[in-house]
Amino acid sequence: MRGMLVGAMLLAGLVAFPIWAQAADEPFLITLATRAVILALAAVGLNLALGQGGLVSLGHAAFFGIGGYAMGILASHAQSYAPLMEWPFVIEGTRSMPVIWLVAVLASALAALGIGALSLRTTGVYFIMITLAFGQMLYYFAISWTAYGGEDGLSIYVRNGFPGLNTLVPIEFYGLCLVILLVVLAFHAALIRSPFGLALNAARQSPERVRTVGIDTRRLQLAAFVLSGAITGLAGALFADLNRFVSPSMLSWQMSGEIMIFVILGGAGRLFGPVAGAIMFVALEHLLGGVSDYWHVFLGILLLLVVLFVRGGVIGLLAGARR
Repeated sequence: MRGMLVGAMLLAGLVAFPIWAQAADEPFLITLATRAVILALAAVGLNLALGQGGLVSLGHAAFFGIGGYAMGILASHAQSYAPLMEWPFVIEGTRSMPVIWLVAVLASALAALGIGALSLRTTGVYFIMITLAFGQMLYYFAISWTAYGGEDGLSIYVRNGFPGLNTLVPIEFYGLCLVILLVVLAFHAALIRSPFGLALNAARQSPERVRTVGIDTRRLQLAAFVLSGAITGLAGALFADLNRFVSPSMLSWQMSGEIMIFVILGGAGRLFGPVAGAIMFVALEHLLGGVSDYWHVFLGILLLLVVLFVRGGVIGLLAGARR
């Protein structure tokens, strides 16, 4: 009950904060909150693989970047009125967010399927390194992809549209991102309680016992990895729309590390852990970034304290989990 109360308070804060910022005429704070919500969505995707599946992936920025480039490529062709493909049939660009999200989710899921099928042949540190290698391969490919900006990235002049909303209004775009986060959290909660989620959790804790009852643990983990990549890709598309800019940095190992920090800081395996972690990261970046260029030192100290002394991350601490 205490954990549910902490989650409810967190959601109430996500609803109340932009309303206060709108009343105080602080659109920048709404944009900052939107960034936190989108990064939280990416961390929820990783939490599905890491928290429930026990898959420590250092290449999740690959899916984040694929989602971002899916948005950038479709939107850039729409703004230049040049078709994406002319043969064997014509494919036009689009500024429709639902279409872009669908493409981003499918592209990220397919990439996760390929990367996961190969990576899950290994375990432990080898799995970590092969996911990192795949992420870096895509990062350097994006740098050399001059057709879409290469190292300089790709700018989108106008934010894409959603039916019935003016996405250029900060609070409306924030509301859209928050609804998506809530839907994904509800899906995650239902998945945890489903037979698939229970089997995945069992495979993380005792894979040998799961195999003895006839369940293929690799298929379970691959399905979780694909779902995780799809959610992270959706977050990448939203992040690119927020900034109206896509760059290879979205695919870098630093981004993978940041997403993992959100999960660990908030609480791996906790439903609201990634949300709390992303909010804390963005708040520290905003509050301490103006004080010192080395604000990551304070983040590192906080992360070290959480790992050493707080079971279940910040959410676990607030929910009363024992040391």
